Amino acid sequence: MGDYRQAYDRSLRDPEGFWREAAEAIDWDVPPGRILDDSDAPLYRWFPGARLNTCHNALDRHVDAGHGDRPALIHDSPVTGQQRTFTYAELRDEVALFAGALRRLGVGPGDRVVIYLAMVPEAVIAMLACARLGAVHSVVFGGFGAPELAARIDDARPVVIVASSCGVEASRVVPYKPLLDRALGLAAHQPAHCVILQRPQLVASLEPGRDLSWSDAVAGASPAECVPVAATDPLYILYTSGTTGRPKGVVRDNGGHAVALRWSMDAIYAAGPGDVFWAASDVGWVVGHSYIVYAPLLTGATTVLYEGKPVGTPDAGAFWRVIAEHRVNVMFTAPTAIRAVKKEDPTGKLIEGYDLSSLRLLFLAGERLDPETYTWAGERLGVPVIDNWWQTETGWPIAASPRGLEDLPTRPGTPSVPVPGYRVRVVDPSGADVPAGQDGAIVIGLPLPPGCLPTLWQDDERYVRSYLSAFPGNYLTGDGGRFDADGYLYVMGRTDDVINVAGHRLSTGAMEEVLAAHPAVAECAVIGVHDPLKGQSPRGFVVLKSGATITEDQLRTELVAMVRDRIGPVASFRRVDVVPGLPKTRSGKILRRTMRGIADGVPEPVPSTIEDPAVLDALRPILTT
Repeated sequence: MGDYRQAYDRSLRDPEGFWREAAEAIDWDVPPGRILDDSDAPLYRWFPGARLNTCHNALDRHVDAGHGDRPALIHDSPVTGQQRTFTYAELRDEVALFAGALRRLGVGPGDRVVIYLAMVPEAVIAMLACARLGAVHSVVFGGFGAPELAARIDDARPVVIVASSCGVEASRVVPYKPLLDRALGLAAHQPAHCVILQRPQLVASLEPGRDLSWSDAVAGASPAECVPVAATDPLYILYTSGTTGRPKGVVRDNGGHAVALRWSMDAIYAAGPGDVFWAASDVGWVVGHSYIVYAPLLTGATTVLYEGKPVGTPDAGAFWRVIAEHRVNVMFTAPTAIRAVKKEDPTGKLIEGYDLSSLRLLFLAGERLDPETYTWAGERLGVPVIDNWWQTETGWPIAASPRGLEDLPTRPGTPSVPVPGYRVRVVDPSGADVPAGQDGAIVIGLPLPPGCLPTLWQDDERYVRSYLSAFPGNYLTGDGGRFDADGYLYVMGRTDDVINVAGHRLSTGAMEEVLAAHPAVAECAVIGVHDPLKGQSPRGFVVLKSGATITEDQLRTELVAMVRDRIGPVASFRRVDVVPGLPKTRSGKILRRTMRGIADGVPEPVPSTIEDPAVLDALRPILTT
């Protein structure tokens, strides 16, 4: 770990020197003098006094450097049958024009704009246009429910909302405008204007005086120049999924965000100017913010915006088509997407029809990467598969194999090692470090590196209470895990996914790892349910691979035996159900807490981010028996 260890040790020993050097990759209107402001600890701020514009760094500087003809954005939409490529010069001009339209509607520095768009180029354009003006964007996942959208509108108080008339899926068109209208009927705050991108699949009705179409908004607008803002000014607000009550708005600043993401593309993803980078996510999630929009463009790479699914648009070869057609060099998606592909095409036969020689690396994040999926992807694609672990709050990876620093060997079941900048510890309830091999709570020593949330939107007290109070001087990740003797971090899931069986604390993630290793299992979940004798007992749920021929009784017998053999009889693992699907959020996280609540008969709100409520409804009778 020579190069990695040198960088990691320096980032902790001399964080100001480390990040001052990284900041040299960014254009500044006022360069950083002081690097870290710790005067209001634990509320730390990076690059106080410096000024920059994030949109300039993402677009204009590449054009000014003579790279205007380089492809910046490829939009690939199998659901509409359309593709379009924007060069850096074309994207800059589109962004400048829409920024001028927003400015004409009253948007200025510090104002908020809510973006409620499908996976279309205009989503990227709107985000960058806000950054160009020094405004603060808050992207809400397209098709989000009206009550949740209303809560975000009331919290962010936008001057303008930018929405599309509809979203397009493989089998249906989803009307967005009625959801927006209903949300505005529920919200106390009313924006001055709504800009509606009219899609030909469903043209929406407009409210006179408030609504105008995208085309009318830009007609006659003058392109806007970049407005420098303080490095500590907010770039965006992103509300965490599944929140109840007042939404929890994660704030991302301009300066630290630009420095960290630009550094991460080189150091972690080994991607540089001219590379084609594809994050198969959604702009409504943090992965979409960081690695569809900002990091690739800050780097001068080409980013792919994909309006489709891993399967069904049209088949389980969709990902391989995109890689082959656009010569993707680095891909980033969620394990659940690869599991969906594996379920439909267990042998990977569809891969054979595509030239994937351009692909160098596959990164997976968003949930725990089980060893079976890690192995399947690596064997079928023939490239390194790299787990990386992070959160909405951090904005970029906490742990990964940093391929731009050193080709550290990857191992199944672990996202590898802590990334430079993150002082990762595993602690017991008293806050003391636990020995290698022993489970505990994963925390990160303060200050968090640049790019992580400096606070929550208009709520410093809630930020400190939620993240910084459990272990003073540390950020609480909410995840549990352990280090091994080589310093590799194993993240076993949320700490509330640790169950207590007759006094024994057991990880449901460890049990899922066992179930996922069975050759007939496509994906699985284990939850702890109330047991009057043992306190809790584990229950397993598995989805079969397409074409699996094993009987359900035989599968149950084998799975129970596997858990008994690898975890031990102490797990008391006796029940496993074969189900057609597992309920998930739209980012791919399995709703284990909701499943546990249903099984225990405890009211547990269904997260507003649920992908398909029908899957959960079909599971309810099984959970309650």
